Amino acid sequence: MICIRCLKKVYRGARGERVTALEDVSFEVKSGEIFGLLGPNGAGKSTTVGILTTLVRPTAGEVLIAGINVDKQPRRIKELIGVVPQYMNLDHSLNVREILTFHAAYFGIARKERKSRSDELLAWFGLEDKAKEKVDRLSGGMQRRLMIARALMHDPKILFLDEPTVGLDPQSRLALWEEIRQMNARGTTILLTTHYMEEADKLCTRVAIIDQGRILTVDTPLNLKNSLPGGHIINLQLAGDSERIVHYLQKLVGVEKIEQVVGGYRLYVQNGNEVIPRIFSSLNGDHLLLTNMSWNTPSLEDVYVNLTGRGFEQ
Repeated sequence: MICIRCLKKVYRGARGERVTALEDVSFEVKSGEIFGLLGPNGAGKSTTVGILTTLVRPTAGEVLIAGINVDKQPRRIKELIGVVPQYMNLDHSLNVREILTFHAAYFGIARKERKSRSDELLAWFGLEDKAKEKVDRLSGGMQRRLMIARALMHDPKILFLDEPTVGLDPQSRLALWEEIRQMNARGTTILLTTHYMEEADKLCTRVAIIDQGRILTVDTPLNLKNSLPGGHIINLQLAGDSERIVHYLQKLVGVEKIEQVVGGYRLYVQNGNEVIPRIFSSLNGDHLLLTNMSWNTPSLEDVYVNLTGRGFEQ
């Protein structure tokens, strides 16, 4: 459904310098997927979506949506896609129903169909009793759902969600996750950007991890987590000489990989139940003080750290 080949975007900075936002970005999105573009703020997610949705022109590369070149036929592309931007852009002078019907009219949908379509989407997103309300009277979660309903009014084949749950409380976030799953179950292909690891893990069929304008890897969340060495991760904070700490960690049986991260060390191990007792039993002999320890199964954040060597700063 989406094919991106060797995409590049270079801006001119405030002082005239070249700023590379995207470099050699390539990936594909299959029909019917929920595809996640996962990365920290400033990684290039919104620039990529901007190019896909005709708002930003690429410096180089090719982007096809349903076989149509985005750069050459932007008007045709706009008919195929729905876009929900990161920031609220609802018209505060219109009520909820008018926002939906105005959007449908822009796409040339007949008046009768606009009415029935808005009724359907208001019911789907639980906004029927808010149809005559102005935007200012809606909660943040309701406004986000209204933005998605608006994007669906012309029945797009692909829905772009740019950081869809930013600023939402946990309850609203979970509710929106379920609505995204329902949209996908109805046949809508979805590409979402996010810097929330759990969001990508819970929602996405496949994930592309992007950092500093480059795609680092593309796979299912499960495959990405399984690609890490070992089955468990132990995070340690130890007080003492750094050389002595590294020497101590290297002696531990069952550790497949050691990484030094901000604030401590990360151990990739096959069996945490076996390694943790060894950590405690050998600490005294090496004259080290354990100040903190946590143990967990691999997450997408661990995948990011393993690929970049640094933490995932949101």
